Amino acid sequence: MPDRALDHHPETSVRAALRSPRRLVAELLAGLVVALALIPEAISFSLIAGVDPRVGLFASFTMAVSIAITGGRPAMISAATGAMALVVVDLVHDHGVQYLLAATILAGTIQVALGALGIARVMRFVPRSVMTGFVNALAILIFLAQLPYLVDVPIAVYGLVAAGLAIIYGVPRLTRAIPSPLVAIIVLTTFTVVAGIGVPTVGDQGALPDALPVLGIPNVPWTIDTLLVILPFSITLAAVGLLESLLTARLVDDITETDSDGNRESRGQGIANLVTGLFGGMAGCAMIGQTMINVKVSGARTRISTFAAGSFLLVLVLALASLVAVIPMGALVAVMILVSVSTFDWHSIAPRTLRRMPRGETAVMAATVVATVATHNLAIGVGVGVVTAMVVFARRVAHLVEVTSVLTPDGGTRVYSVVGELFFASDRELITAFDYAGDPPRVVIDLTNAHVWDTSAVAALDAIETRYASHATVVEIIGLDDRSGELRDRHGAGRLLAH
Repeated sequence: MPDRALDHHPETSVRAALRSPRRLVAELLAGLVVALALIPEAISFSLIAGVDPRVGLFASFTMAVSIAITGGRPAMISAATGAMALVVVDLVHDHGVQYLLAATILAGTIQVALGALGIARVMRFVPRSVMTGFVNALAILIFLAQLPYLVDVPIAVYGLVAAGLAIIYGVPRLTRAIPSPLVAIIVLTTFTVVAGIGVPTVGDQGALPDALPVLGIPNVPWTIDTLLVILPFSITLAAVGLLESLLTARLVDDITETDSDGNRESRGQGIANLVTGLFGGMAGCAMIGQTMINVKVSGARTRISTFAAGSFLLVLVLALASLVAVIPMGALVAVMILVSVSTFDWHSIAPRTLRRMPRGETAVMAATVVATVATHNLAIGVGVGVVTAMVVFARRVAHLVEVTSVLTPDGGTRVYSVVGELFFASDRELITAFDYAGDPPRVVIDLTNAHVWDTSAVAALDAIETRYASHATVVEIIGLDDRSGELRDRHGAGRLLAH
């Protein structure tokens, strides 16, 4: 779905949300929850990079506000991230924060150029098993990131985390009008302040800024030597940022059942980093944890929530700093544990799934998880996963799928003939080859001259049936060979429904 169509989709349209007070309030509250969770993370990422907390906080503000306008995936949250912070540690240590700002601006420029060149097309070569490993690794990393807040702390912290989880899981049983993480944060903050309980708070993580970010040019020598210093870091920042952002966008696409514009998202990430560097912030990208809070936990769907997250963040750290500073870290840890649990794809490790899944795809998923968790670097993990997938599928070389169609004489049925090998590199092309809105009430898809290689292709066939079903079109798939039929029977939507 092109970006313009996505902006006019009933679920993701800003205008539709503005006309519905209930949806508008939900979007704003979702943004507030994200903003509260962003503050300690932005401070932590700043400390990782070796810069003042204001650099990470300003980056989170400018990234979120900018991407809300320029991005290709509504409701996705972008801000300062740990992966990006790790890239620039040596740059900051050896050359200082001004070189970091220059590298951020150059990284943004590279991302804009890559977006213009259509870099998003490369994402079709990331198989579903790598996506599953990426998601599971992210969930594990999110959980591991909470452990420092649970070690050598007062025993009351454990009580707060337990109470926070009880509130988060209990409130939705009573009402969904207010995001349960926000309720947990408010209740636990009020309790600790009134009861005078001494526990680690947001204010303990670092000083909050007391002035607005100022537009300016990095104070570095504009020479070839400077370019040679920052270029390797900028290239890495651009690559890591786009990889994380496009993978996160693809995950949100699956959750919301809408298609984003990867190239626009790439350009938007670049513009956001350009703005961030000019306003004194560190490079950022999409944050899967905060995005899951926004989309999966709070139910946000539009750019309003993303814009609100950045705006609320600035208001909170400037105007309400004294209140934000007393939020107990235990409350935010409870929120992030919820995110970790809800992000992990538990179905992917169920014994039944592991027995039915081809061993090669299980190996790809495991390699992605292990590499990501071991290095704490999503780019390396996904790279290892993709290379593993290439090895696994080395003997399954395929040409791109070809789809032709004819209309029966009575005009009541269109018959599609699919020729080629169907696997993770051709699934997106297959999905987009059909005229869902224009076809007659009955469609026949002939796969006699095609072969289904993996679960990505099975998922593509399921997606085709789902899209036709939304138009009340009956679909019949014929011509599957024995192996393709067996694979689809094991992993198709019909099998999942049967169980």
